[in-house]
Amino acid sequence: MSGHDDGLLPTCLVPVVVDDGARTPDYASATAAGADLRASEALEIPAGGRAAVPTGLKVQIPPGHVGLLWPRSGLAVRHGIDTLAGVIDSDYRGEVRVVLANHGPEPFAIAPGDRIAQLLIQRVERARFVASSGLEDTERGGAGFGSTGR
Repeated sequence: MSGHDDGLLPTCLVPVVVDDGARTPDYASATAAGADLRASEALEIPAGGRAAVPTGLKVQIPPGHVGLLWPRSGLAVRHGIDTLAGVIDSDYRGEVRVVLANHGPEPFAIAPGDRIAQLLIQRVERARFVASSGLEDTERGGAGFGSTGR
């Protein structure tokens, strides 16, 4: 945990295979929700482009959990860098690659070791979907995007 000891015990253990030159995910602060993921290779994402950035990591997400990839707020606000395709299922054993989109006006250079995303490990519930002839009414109903105001 990057030397941060908040006295909290992890709620689950996540085995990680770390390739040469890669780093285990780590938390930037004692109460951070997401563990930082770092690029394992240099690359450049052109303005308006996207790339699957290698991390050099393979993770074993426990059954009943999911790994969620989220953007780093500083990269988003300063450079327009966002994450796409952010679900790591518990049965996936390949390398974690972070799909980054560059919404900014300039190419974005990534060096090995740069923090590129956050990994959140969360419990999941599996739903049972049941066909129905209708749904319960609500005040909002079928009103869509922007219907609840700003």
